[in-house]
Amino acid sequence: MRLLSRTLLVTSALLAPLTVATQASAAPGCASSVPYVSGEGGYDTYRIPATVVTRRGTVLAFAEGRRGGAGDTGAIDVVLRRSTDGGCTWGPLTVVAAGDGDTRGNPAPVVDPRTGAVVLLTSYNSGKVTEAQIMRGEVTPEQSRRVFVQHSRDDGRHFSPPREITAQVKRPSWRWYATGPGHAIALTRGPYAGRLVVPANHSAAPPAGSPDTGQEPRHYGAHALLSDDGGRTWRLGFVDDSYDGVDNANESTAAELPDGRVYFNARDQHGTSVGNRLDSHSSDGGSSLDRPYAVQPALDEVPVVQGSVLRLRGGPLLFSGPSVPTARRAMAVWRSTDGGSGFTKARTLSQQPAAYSDLVPLGRRTVGILYETGTRGAYETIEFRRLSVDEL
Repeated sequence: MRLLSRTLLVTSALLAPLTVATQASAAPGCASSVPYVSGEGGYDTYRIPATVVTRRGTVLAFAEGRRGGAGDTGAIDVVLRRSTDGGCTWGPLTVVAAGDGDTRGNPAPVVDPRTGAVVLLTSYNSGKVTEAQIMRGEVTPEQSRRVFVQHSRDDGRHFSPPREITAQVKRPSWRWYATGPGHAIALTRGPYAGRLVVPANHSAAPPAGSPDTGQEPRHYGAHALLSDDGGRTWRLGFVDDSYDGVDNANESTAAELPDGRVYFNARDQHGTSVGNRLDSHSSDGGSSLDRPYAVQPALDEVPVVQGSVLRLRGGPLLFSGPSVPTARRAMAVWRSTDGGSGFTKARTLSQQPAAYSDLVPLGRRTVGILYETGTRGAYETIEFRRLSVDEL
C-alpha cells in the first residue's frame, strides 16, 4: 500500500510538475550560465549534474535537489531544467522523480537513437537509512538501493513515472548501488548499434568468514547496464568483481570510440594502487571488458571524485574533472587522441572549488560542461560552461 501511495504521488507530480520561477543567469556572450543555485527553489543544495542534448537540440540539465542539507541521504528529488538556446538560458525547474521524503538520485540520462526518447535511469533508497547502513547490510531490500527507469517522448517536458528494474540489474549479494552518475551512451556503429549502455557501480557483501564491516574499500566494483530495446528491458553487462582492494572501480562514465569499442573510466575509491582514475575498454558493446580496470597514470592530477568522458564526432576523447590531486578544485578538461591510452590537459576552467561534472556536445564546434563549483565551496552552484572545440 505504501508503494502504491508513493507511485500515485510521483505520478501526480509528473502530471503537474513543480516549477520554480528562478531565472538562470548567463554571462555576456553566453560563455556560461548557472542553472542551479543552492538554497533556491526550495532545496538546500543541488548536486550530481548530468546532461544530454535531445534530438531537437534541447539541452537537459539534471541534478539532485537535496531538501534537508548537502548530505547524500534523506529527502532528495531528481530535478531538471531545459534550455532551448544551447545552455545560455534555462526554463523553470521541474521534478522528474520525487523522493517524497526518500532518496532518488544518480541521474544517468541517454537519448535513444532509434526513437529520440530520453531514457533516464536513477537510483533509490529509503530516506531513513544511510549509505553506511546499506553497506553493512542492515536494511531491508525495500529500504536498500533500487534501480528505476523513466522515459520522455516530448523533448524532456514530461517523464513517465519511475519503473523499477532492480531485479534485472542488481545481484542479491550487492548492497550499495549507483547508476552513473552522468550521461549514459547509445552505441551508433557495428553489431551493437542502438544499444543503451549505462555505467554503474556497486558494493558486495564480504566473503564468508571475513569481517563484515560493510565499508571496506575492496568491496567496491563497477558494472554496466545494457538495453537493446530502447530501455524497455535491461540486463547486466560486464561486472568488475575482483574486490581486491587494489583498484576499486566506483562511479563510472563511458564513451564510444570510432572503432566501435567502448571506453570506460572510473573513480578509484581508495584503492592501494597509485592513482585515482581507472579505465578499460570493451570490444563487445559493454558485455565484457577487454582487460581488468587499471590505473590511468595520465590523469594523476584528478582527486577521488566522479568524472566524465565524451568523444567528439571526428575529434578527440575528452575527460573532465578537478585537477588538484588532494582537493576538489580547479575543474579542467583533458583530451586523448589515442582512444584513452593517454591524456593531455587541454584547459583549466578556473581555480575555484569544483567537484562532479558532465560533458555534452553542442554542435560540431562547441562542447558544454555542467559542473559543481563555487567560490567558498564546490557545492554552491551547478554551472554550465560552453567551450569551443578549438580551445580543447
